[in-house]
Amino acid sequence: MKLRFPTSRAELVNAGVHIFSVHALLIVTLLLIAVFAILLPNTFLTPLTGRAIVYDKSVVALLALAEMIVIASGNFDLSVGYGIGATYILVIVLQVHQQLPWELAVLGALLAGVAIGAFNGFLVYYLKIDSFIATLGSGSVLYGFSQWYTNGAQIVGSNLPQAFQNINGAIILGVPVPIIYVLLVAVVIWVAFEFLPVGRYLYALGSNPRAAELTGIPRGRYVIGAYIAAGLLVGFAGVLLGSELQVAQSNVGGDYLLPAFVGPLLGSTTIRPGRVNVWGTLVAVLVLAVGIAGIQQLGGSFFAEPLFNGITLLVAVGLAGYASRRSVRSQARKNNAVKPSELSQEVV
Repeated sequence: MKLRFPTSRAELVNAGVHIFSVHALLIVTLLLIAVFAILLPNTFLTPLTGRAIVYDKSVVALLALAEMIVIASGNFDLSVGYGIGATYILVIVLQVHQQLPWELAVLGALLAGVAIGAFNGFLVYYLKIDSFIATLGSGSVLYGFSQWYTNGAQIVGSNLPQAFQNINGAIILGVPVPIIYVLLVAVVIWVAFEFLPVGRYLYALGSNPRAAELTGIPRGRYVIGAYIAAGLLVGFAGVLLGSELQVAQSNVGGDYLLPAFVGPLLGSTTIRPGRVNVWGTLVAVLVLAVGIAGIQQLGGSFFAEPLFNGITLLVAVGLAGYASRRSVRSQARKNNAVKPSELSQEVV
């Protein structure tokens, strides 16, 4: 394939617009890092800030990837915040109150996440409840159970095994293990979405469910499967959170809902504009992490994080809608540019 470089001013402008539209979020991330590095030369570009971002946002990245899978199928999951709250409480309770080995506690949390996902899929597909309402309801039920069991008090895991603490705290070859988890999960999902039929089927269902069903794609299998995969990731995120905090309390999970939504929605405006994608989601989470870390170091108050997340979500929804409409218009122009003779040859 022969590369052709732009020569005229119009071609250069178009190339610049294309690069910015595809990689705008990554450019914004680099600009934020540069700005905060200038404003905070002694504190921002330090290993301490890097570790804080890694350990704080690895859980958010896993939840955002879980949400991305569900959104790709054309649905939503508002239970991710309360789901991680429930599974994180469960992995500690099983060790503290039930005296189970940490391996069984981790397995129990993962299975609980799978069960939550399967239940959400059942509500959405078989009972035909709108995904927004169904998962908001199931999340509220999880939150109620968490409040009931803990009675609003903390459950302290004072003597949790070191092996369990290392799930989130270990460092391998100088790299914090949460980064490794996130990258491994991201690669698996990326391969599934870009190179395997399951990814094409989920994108097709998210774009036009009726047309996808008419082509023979079993909608129920993939919708429920998407919720189960998301539930498994939520359970794993709960294990990581439990390993980090080692104190179970019912008011933790709700704070993760908003950034989990912002990630895939804002990420759909970059890398592969117009649809949710793995690397765009991680870049969006990185934008949130850098922005919040910088604002906090500049002296932002306690309300800075939810304010920043809320504004970013509104911007993300607007940009995601614009990117989707732009992608549709671009595809329509390509289709209109095909000559009838070329179309007939393609059909033959």
